[in-house]
Formats: sequence, C-alpha cells, structure tokens
Amino acid sequence: MQRIYQLRFFWKYAVILMVAPAFAESVGPPTDVDNSLDSADIALRTLTPHVAEYKVKISVLSGKMRTEVKVTENGYSAKSELRASGLARLFVRGDVVEHSTFMIQDGGVKPLHYESTDKISKKDKQMSFDFDWAENRVTGSVNSNPVTLILDGRVHDRVSIQYELMLDLLNGEAGSEYSMLDEDELKSLQISNVGNKKIKVPFGKFTAVGIQHRKQESSRITTLWCVEELNFLPVLIEQHRDGKLAVRAVLTQYQPT
Repeated sequence: MQRIYQLRFFWKYAVILMVAPAFAESVGPPTDVDNSLDSADIALRTLTPHVAEYKVKISVLSGKMRTEVKVTENGYSAKSELRASGLARLFVRGDVVEHSTFMIQDGGVKPLHYESTDKISKKDKQMSFDFDWAENRVTGSVNSNPVTLILDGRVHDRVSIQYELMLDLLNGEAGSEYSMLDEDELKSLQISNVGNKKIKVPFGKFTAVGIQHRKQESSRITTLWCVEELNFLPVLIEQHRDGKLAVRAVLTQYQPT
C-alpha cells in the first residue's frame, strides 16, 4: 500500500517538475508582436513549437510524460500529459493533463490561463485559473471551490514557471527565487545552480547544467539537467526526497513541429 501512495503522490505533482520548453533561432512568434520588446523578449520569441517525450521511473514502476509547445495568436501554449505505463497501470488509474497559455511582456513570461485535470488521485481534481494583470489578481476554482488571489509582482502557474526559468537561462542566468500558484496558494520556489556534468539519456550524450528547485520548507528537491545545445531543454530530471532519489525522468524523443 505504501508503494501505491508513493505513486499517487508522484503522479499528482510530477507535471510541475517536468514541463520544459525548447528554443531555436529558426521559428518566431506571431508577426503582430510589438517590435519594441526588449532583449529578453526577443530571446523568447525564438521558442520552437515541439513535442518532447520522457520516460519516468519510480523504483520498478514507470510512466510516460509528453509535452507540446505551440505558437498562438496571443503568445504561446504549453500542454503536458503524464500517464502510468507497464506495471504501474495496475496501481494507478487515469492521467494528469495540464495546459497553460502565456505571453511575453516586460522581459518575462506572464501566464494568461491555466487548467489541470487530475484523474490519478483518489478523487478527480479539476483546476482552472485566469490571470488579470491589469487588476493584478488571479481568479478561478479548484473543483467547485472558487479562488481569488492578489498578485504582488510576477507569479507563474505550474507550467509557465518552467518557461520563465528557461528564458532566464537563455539570457544568462536563472534567478534565485520564483513565485508560483500551487492550487489555491502562492508559494516560493528556491532556485540554485549545481554545476555541470556529462549526461547520457536515450536521446543522446550531453554536457548539462544542473538547476535545482524546491518549495520553501519542502523536503523534495528537483534537479533539471539542461543542455545548452538543445537551448536548455532538460534531458534528465531527478527528484530527491529526504536525500533519497524518488523519481527519475529521461528524454527519449524530441521533435520540432
């Protein structure tokens, strides 16, 4: 039973850890984007629509993660799907799907809409939020419970925060702290650079930089091993809990679309 609870805990939160964009110089956003955007905006305008797939493993049990990034009329759209595979399907039902739309403004990522459907937890959970930057507030719901929060500075949903991190890496360095909407709370995410190491995954061999993040006062630490020649796409994702490796995900496929 403990293994089943661990699986459900992982599937519930793993999407937060693994959604990540890929960038390239060949593809830009819609042509009606304001030409007065600063240098950080120009960097993210090179985001490449793509599909990426990861193999996820907890002990002997496994799953699959698929992410897709598209250009939209208002900016960008990112979707992530996580589902159990193999033996894990005997213990874990359903999947987790998260979707975020966001724009680039004032040198960074600003989420517009976020929604999530979780069919893996004991009870299905649905979340939907709209970000109103003119009024500096976010409104939405967790299941049937309404949520309204005041935004004090830049805040991200559980998907768009990864794109902000990638944007900062592209422009030189990630910040040390980010603010994230996690269900009905605003939480602080602490970031640190743990250096470089050589990585071998099914998609290839790389030298990667390790970017760690953790929620304030959490025992879970996640490390994204990001590769510069793939424009800082994570090729390996590891989560440690209480100092022990709990989750590992490796890049198996990447395809610009």
